[in-house]
Amino acid sequence: MSHSVILLQSAPGGGTLQFVLLGGMILVFWLFMIRPQAKKAKLAKQFQENMQKGDKIVTIAGIHGTVNKVNEDGTLMLETSPGSYMKIEKSAISIDWTNNLKKAAAATTDKK
Repeated sequence: MSHSVILLQSAPGGGTLQFVLLGGMILVFWLFMIRPQAKKAKLAKQFQENMQKGDKIVTIAGIHGTVNKVNEDGTLMLETSPGSYMKIEKSAISIDWTNNLKKAAAATTDKK
């Protein structure tokens, strides 16, 4: 009884094609997932660092208020109503909702 061994050989350049496809998938993933998230995180950090007294903001919990004091420990004092203050983390500020608040205020001002 004889056993025959069949060797399978891949087509020339087949391995290179797989690496190119893998590289393309990584590039697409980076372009559409990682890069936009990094940009958004950078904008959020910049937004939080530029907070000043008097800025009207909205927190991620939906609390509206005005910045009364920016503390050195990464927090700020938020005035929710006259004489009522809350200490919150800068990271709790919603950039999207705050920008929507500013757009709505600007639209109201423009209509008058």
